[in-house]
Amino acid sequence: MIHVCSLAKVEETVARTGAERLLSLLAAGTEVTRPASIASENHLHLVMHDIAVAQEGMTMPGEEHVRNLLQFARRWDRVKPMVVHCYAGISRSTASAYIIAAALAPKRDEAELAQTLRALSPSATPNPRLIAVADALLDRNGRMIQAIEAIGRGADAFEGTPFEFRID
Repeated sequence: MIHVCSLAKVEETVARTGAERLLSLLAAGTEVTRPASIASENHLHLVMHDIAVAQEGMTMPGEEHVRNLLQFARRWDRVKPMVVHCYAGISRSTASAYIIAAALAPKRDEAELAQTLRALSPSATPNPRLIAVADALLDRNGRMIQAIEAIGRGADAFEGTPFEFRID
């Protein structure tokens, strides 16, 4: 089970779910305190901005980020939950949860996964750059991109409501 939340909800989400893995997707300079229950080797902190096209002074999500995310996810034994968060719990985290689900359940249909994501999180607006890079790395031939485009932009929100995303 993947639990998605904002930075502000990390501590309570980890405590509530008993998660043992944490994926943080934050801009440089945004601090995250790893909950004491998460071992340092079970925390991956990826530094990137929530952008889809290159902008001066900002770190665009790239292939190295997605490769690290996939490697981290594939090492997960799935006995205990993983918490995935970004600053607001709307874009980078929802994209990453979708990517992890697609990677760990390769037979699930991309559109079905995207529709499930939308049903679970009305505000989810997965970062299109993360999706595009993952689509290429997972050899999905544009299907992940199309599926996320089909669900469209999520409802306006300052912060996403935490939700859980089943992989199988």
